[in-house]
Amino acid sequence: MNFELITYNSNPMKKLILSALMALLATGVFAQGYQTGVGVRGGYVSGVTLKHFIDEPVALEGILSFGRWGFNMTGLYEIHARAFDVRGLNWFYGVGAHIGQWNDDYPLLDERGSFAVVGVDGIIGLEYEIEEIPFTLSADWKPSLNFVGYTGFVGFGGALSIRYVF
Repeated sequence: MNFELITYNSNPMKKLILSALMALLATGVFAQGYQTGVGVRGGYVSGVTLKHFIDEPVALEGILSFGRWGFNMTGLYEIHARAFDVRGLNWFYGVGAHIGQWNDDYPLLDERGSFAVVGVDGIIGLEYEIEEIPFTLSADWKPSLNFVGYTGFVGFGGALSIRYVF
């Protein structure tokens, strides 16, 4: 592609679109494998997710879950490996921690009030990278154990996620 042939006119929207397209092509979005992905996580407790690979098999993931029940921030350290010898399909597992604020709308609480929660998390799941478009789909189970606030095991942390990857 000869970038010298592209000329900008006075339309700022065209400038923005062309600049974004060139930046995406320069970062190799369409290549196999990705470094960072951002998206949504849908499950019994939903939110947004950001995953960044710090090494080939190792990723850090941040999850912000929120709803009328409060919010939760989770950080995870994950190891990825190819699953079932299928190109683009990986399984992953990891550990992490969370901190949040829950109120009495949280599904587990049979008590009234508001609770600051702190605990540890585990995660195991499958992720599929769609090579034709820059997205991944993943399904996981993320149980947690609270040490502060509403203490105890929370086992319904599973979700489906879709991420735009770059």
